[in-house]
Amino acid sequence: MGLKDRVKIAKAASITLAATTSQQRNDALRAVKEALIAGKAKAFEANELDVKAAEEQGLGKSVIKRLRFDEKKLTGVIDGIDQLISLPDPIGKTLLARQLDEGLNLYRISCPIGVIGMIFESRPDALVQISTLCLKSGNCVVLKGGSETARTNKALFDIINDAATKAGLPDGSLIQIEERSQVNEMLECTGLIDLIIPRGSNSFVQYIMSHTLIPVMGHADGVCHVYVDKDADIETALKVALDAKTQYTSVCNACETFLINREIAGEFIPRFASMMKEAGVKFHGNKEFIDTLKSLAPDNSECELMEDSAYHTEYLDYECSCKLVSDVDEAIAHINEFGSHHSDSIISTNKETIDHFMEMTDSANVMSNCSTRFSDGFRYGFGAEVGISTSKLHARGPVGLEGLMTYKYKLFGEGHIVGDYASGTKEFHFKDLN
Repeated sequence: MGLKDRVKIAKAASITLAATTSQQRNDALRAVKEALIAGKAKAFEANELDVKAAEEQGLGKSVIKRLRFDEKKLTGVIDGIDQLISLPDPIGKTLLARQLDEGLNLYRISCPIGVIGMIFESRPDALVQISTLCLKSGNCVVLKGGSETARTNKALFDIINDAATKAGLPDGSLIQIEERSQVNEMLECTGLIDLIIPRGSNSFVQYIMSHTLIPVMGHADGVCHVYVDKDADIETALKVALDAKTQYTSVCNACETFLINREIAGEFIPRFASMMKEAGVKFHGNKEFIDTLKSLAPDNSECELMEDSAYHTEYLDYECSCKLVSDVDEAIAHINEFGSHHSDSIISTNKETIDHFMEMTDSANVMSNCSTRFSDGFRYGFGAEVGISTSKLHARGPVGLEGLMTYKYKLFGEGHIVGDYASGTKEFHFKDLN
């Protein structure tokens, strides 16, 4: 059976899945959770083969870290499923209730998008997060993971799909494609797939957008910033900077650029440079930053010269860009020009400065005195995420349950006709209903 025929089955299944009860979908998630625990040996064995192959190909340590699926990653996705189960049902919420006239009532009701096409990077835990989010939200999903974890993805998909189907959810609700060539087939499923969410490089996302008529949502890269203000608490700034850069370097919400107010440079930079060197982080900066580093921290002054145009760089490794700025407005201007509108943080004790930064920074996630690594569906209490959107249409930031919903209008009348209102026989009497 070709992919298009399989997606047609998913399209039909999406109507049935949307009509299931919250209890049915939560029971299926519990079954998936138990199946993952029971079948973990199979998944771990497949992952060892993927990791070994990646090491033989000479892939970097940060990439290998993303590929690995072990007890820690399993615990993370299990916690995510538990959180999903605890969340209210997103389907059938009344978002608006309005009387148009006596006996003519309008309601806006939340409902699933339908069929989601998900193309994601080589993180096996992402497959679990995406699958379970879609099941909870009543959406069918077509999954295409990275080839580097093909064995792990297949093992996890088989476990999840088998458990969900046995729990009573419609057969065909989950589809996995494994061949790269099938991506283009997916992009041609106009009218069957309702939304595509790609996660990958900028060039990859741009390719998806330019080769399909299906709506696309997502982000191309994560050039995130931490701005250390002149009124920053040094200890807070150092703690947040280290976490934002090194807690997990190969993810889109890791900090890639540090902007440091010149007034605090003398106090902050020596300790910052020593801390980052000890953590194994390599600096990139313009001439001013390099000269300042040599002056203030001569023992930790190694830094690669960069042009301003290079400040839009996503390293996904133990590297970062650094720049000195005069004030919060220069920091905001830099972020809005060179950032990716993903996640950006200010470290300051000045409430007015913080409020100004959070108002004027044009990003999906703006933060104060905390790490950019918090911009995550699980950490926001969304029950994990299918990705982070930097778009301003439909969903923005971590895309959890609400981001996978749309709505329909339901209008209830008693024989009302437009002709009566067009002729003036009747008039509208708009009133919001409780």
